[in-house]
Amino acid sequence: MSEQGLRVALVQHDSGLDPEDNRGRLDRLTPGDADLVVFPEAFARDFGEAGSDVSGYAEPVDGPFARAVAQVAADRGTTVLAGMFETSGDPARPWNTLVMRGAASADYRKVHLYDSFGYRESDRLSPGDISAVTVELGGLTLGLMTCYDLRFPEQARALVDAGADVLVVPSAWVAGERKVDHWRTLVRARAIENTAYVVAVGQPGPRYTGHSMVVDPLGDVLAEGGDEATTLHVTLHRDVVEQARVTNPSLANRRR
Repeated sequence: MSEQGLRVALVQHDSGLDPEDNRGRLDRLTPGDADLVVFPEAFARDFGEAGSDVSGYAEPVDGPFARAVAQVAADRGTTVLAGMFETSGDPARPWNTLVMRGAASADYRKVHLYDSFGYRESDRLSPGDISAVTVELGGLTLGLMTCYDLRFPEQARALVDAGADVLVVPSAWVAGERKVDHWRTLVRARAIENTAYVVAVGQPGPRYTGHSMVVDPLGDVLAEGGDEATTLHVTLHRDVVEQARVTNPSLANRRR
């Protein structure tokens, strides 16, 4: 990590239907000048047509995709976070999992499945156990969430109660009416109400909304993409979180 803070790269690029090609994209798209590189949800293999059976693309967290994540992280001297479908106890319904490999390691299985806006993710995927998955990296504590989890403030608050300074949200936020507005509003809300950074990475348009964002603990947008493929760079600082929680001590002021 740089002495000047945690350097984060948000890789707003799409995944395709060929897992081998997507593993190659990891290598091609991971920059060498970041401490944390965040790819979107389902980067190992896209969801395909709505309602598609993705069970044939599920892998264990020591399988080909996770090994590729680890190898790219080692080659670049960084930490990489990306989404995949993980083999679960139900062969027909894998987990929607984030794998982090490199200087820090973690696995997070998406808790809230996208049974909304006409979709039924739970028909094809299993929910993860309710848990607050946090990991230390570069003097900051990262809390992991995935896409639809963003709509559940209680999950973000549980991560902050577990010590998170930064909420990291890889996503494939489906495009549609109001969807960019919902995304931007919710990303900023999770930052403001928790006095935490939010690093939210999406797949680009036209199927998804793009608009990857980094918001600081007082709600200022530090970086935002459009709907096209792009890579954003931002540096996070622990003292910014600490100062925000002095300026707005809402966490300390809670009455429970």
